[in-house]
Amino acid sequence: MNYLQLDEVILRALQEDMPMGDVTTDNIIAEDSQSKATLTAKQAGIVCGLDVARRVFQLLDANVSFVAQIHDGEAVVPGDLLVTVAGNTKALLKGERTALNFLQHLSGIATDTNRYAKLIADLKTKVVDTRKTTPGLRYLEKYAVSCGGGSNHRFSLSDGVLIKDNHIKAAGGIAPAVALVRAKIPHTVKIEVETENLNMVQEALDAKADIIMLDNMTVESMAEAVRLIDGRALVEASGDIDDKKLRMVAETGVNLISIGRITRSAGSLDISMRFV
Repeated sequence: MNYLQLDEVILRALQEDMPMGDVTTDNIIAEDSQSKATLTAKQAGIVCGLDVARRVFQLLDANVSFVAQIHDGEAVVPGDLLVTVAGNTKALLKGERTALNFLQHLSGIATDTNRYAKLIADLKTKVVDTRKTTPGLRYLEKYAVSCGGGSNHRFSLSDGVLIKDNHIKAAGGIAPAVALVRAKIPHTVKIEVETENLNMVQEALDAKADIIMLDNMTVESMAEAVRLIDGRALVEASGDIDDKKLRMVAETGVNLISIGRITRSAGSLDISMRFV
């Protein structure tokens, strides 16, 4: 966990939650009050974000005790004890919502990702995420995807070349777009091209793209594209692929299926914090 980046995200969240302190806690709780609390799962799923929650409390009370009974990426059922946390009462109360927000959100992403990954666990195809993430939380949300059994696509526009429809239109076609970028990037950077039909797939092959994305194609067209590519490039399927369509797409032989909804539309895992 990159604590320099993590602390920045957490401190911003804490500042948002109590810009001028906690008017309730600050006027009820004594400075030297100490308490213990438990974090418990109220819903079945995959836990993710325990180190984030730990860091929330540590930034408010350096002496906090945070004892986790489980690790990120492990499954829980309702009633499972996740963490016992003890320390300054004010710190526990001020950090409660922020810690739970991170923990519930990241666990929700991990749980949704795991559901998709399990549907095709017996196939070679990997479930990958996209850049459809919450601004400022991409690093953590992509970590949650990996905890759920998924894989990460590029983290940013700086990580790899992905020539999409608007790049193709602006450059005048797939061939000139690939040629222009290949002349300027290091040899270590892969080139991916987004295609919408079999003619575009052939153009991407002729341009020697490393990865070819099949965007919003029918399952039948995807299967034909995989046969056409014949191992000469990695194949990624994309475009509103839900759990009902996922296995059919994977069975075409694509290497990757990118699913924006696992970060964009994930629910939260219900987790409670109670003082004891």
